[in-house]
Amino acid sequence: MAGRGFVGDEPAIPHPRIQMLDKRGNWVPALDPIHYDKPEAGIGPGLTFAKALADTDDSITIGLIPAACGGSPISTWLPGGYHDQTDSHPYDDAVTRMKRAMEDGTLKAVLWHQGESDATPELSETYQTNLENLITRFRAEAHAPELPIVIGQLGPFKLSSSPEAQRIDQAHQTIARNDPQITLVRSDGFTSNPDGIHFNAESQQEFGRRYAKACLELIND
Repeated sequence: MAGRGFVGDEPAIPHPRIQMLDKRGNWVPALDPIHYDKPEAGIGPGLTFAKALADTDDSITIGLIPAACGGSPISTWLPGGYHDQTDSHPYDDAVTRMKRAMEDGTLKAVLWHQGESDATPELSETYQTNLENLITRFRAEAHAPELPIVIGQLGPFKLSSSPEAQRIDQAHQTIARNDPQITLVRSDGFTSNPDGIHFNAESQQEFGRRYAKACLELIND
């Protein structure tokens, strides 16, 4: 979700109605990289997601709340959990930022793309329960029991080579199927960076458009 798509050299022009919450909790014009979890943060799905939403209604302003932590297993998304790669507390930080953003607007949805770090024989077995519990906590913190959740599918290059990633995928599909306010955005046709791990920039941008379509369907249903 943080995005590792390579940022090009062309000048970036911010959209007048898209803001993002920066590391200090201030609203600033949204430009890639949206996230700051690691120095290699790059293009993710957030900006094209927001642009697609903004294009549907010229009266709205979109506020993005970046809170991803690259490489974090779901066990670090517990109250008090710590992720050493980013020297951060993923869940606590996300909730703090969510509540800060809600001082100025309405929380419309949570976008979730995570699971590769749990694609091991042991961790994948408990992933579905852990994610269901996390969603319950997010909704409780937001005082929104039907808060829409949009889950992104793991990359096809991972799913094709890992039975454990397929188990994570099944968990995502089951959770989306069992809750009308949760949906799964597929990653069909996406390709990776040369590292074979992260989506490339073009795939990330298309992911953002797919997230937007799915989010609108949940919100407007």
